[in-house]
Amino acid sequence: MKIKVTQIHSTIRHKENHKRVVKALGLGRIGKSRIHDDSPEILGMIDKVKFLVKVENVSDVTAGK
Repeated sequence: MKIKVTQIHSTIRHKENHKRVVKALGLGRIGKSRIHDDSPEILGMIDKVKFLVKVENVSDVTAGK
């Protein structure tokens, strides 16, 4: 299954390791989105910065775009 991760808050004034996790998720500015597989690694990264991102489930049909 795929999930869409969107950055909803800035990383300014947050810990350096939170900034690195957001960057590793392929984000970097508010409103930017990326589609990822829901692997344990990705879910762990999202859990670490859950206050900075929004997560939505995506069907495989729309994920191919």
